[in-house]
Amino acid sequence: MVPRRRGGKSRSSEQVGEGPRLTEREAAIRAAQAADEKKADQVVILDMRPLTVVTDYFVICSGQSQPQVRAIARGIEEAMEQEGVPLRRREGDDRSRWILLDFGGVVVHVFHHAEREYYDLERLWADAPRVEWSPVSSTP
Repeated sequence: MVPRRRGGKSRSSEQVGEGPRLTEREAAIRAAQAADEKKADQVVILDMRPLTVVTDYFVICSGQSQPQVRAIARGIEEAMEQEGVPLRRREGDDRSRWILLDFGGVVVHVFHHAEREYYDLERLWADAPRVEWSPVSSTP
């Protein structure tokens, strides 16, 4: 059974941000799209709701280099800010090979390839269902 928050609502039914509000699922998809726009590799969304009360979704992606990891993280932060989704906490700096962005119901992990392989969050959370998503359409 998935734990519920006060008022009996699951976290997934709550909306985040201000203005036109996104659901947690929509916010996770937007974060994945923003990572894709910065050419992140292997962008995956895991539905964490059945497994933990810490967050609803993990977005996991990787970059080829530290500058790309930084660019991906910045791109996600900017996209989420534009959507009105506040960044609650950021772990990692410009020298980091793993940057964590905490948006509450969505936690984004931006890895350098070697760190992603080492920590292997997809294997650790193998029971989490994957969420289907599509990149933002680009016009030719």
